[in-house]
Amino acid sequence: MKTLLLSASLLFLPMAAHAACASTDFAIKDFKPAASRFGSEARLSLSGELVNNCAEPAAAQISIEAKDADGKVIQAKQGWPAGTTNIAPGASAKFDLGRRFRYQPDMASYTVSVIAVRAW
Repeated sequence: MKTLLLSASLLFLPMAAHAACASTDFAIKDFKPAASRFGSEARLSLSGELVNNCAEPAAAQISIEAKDADGKVIQAKQGWPAGTTNIAPGASAKFDLGRRFRYQPDMASYTVSVIAVRAW
């Protein structure tokens, strides 16, 4: 019985660590979308900083949506700005997900949000 309880507690321990921080504990700072031309090709820069306002080290996944003039999402990509490294409390990780997008002339606005949190 003790083995079963120990096994169950080890199974749920990562969930408890995961629950310590939420997506609302992270902030996006200085998000700057920009397009530039290289010959006939246009490239996007969708850069900013992900700030950890949680009391614990953790990482967060962000999502960026590119929208047309009517607000319809035409592309969406996700990424972990710090990769598999936790961001210390009060610290930040820079990101640029522009290379994941294919430029389209009807891209009118961009939305960035935190969609998941994890402690590695």
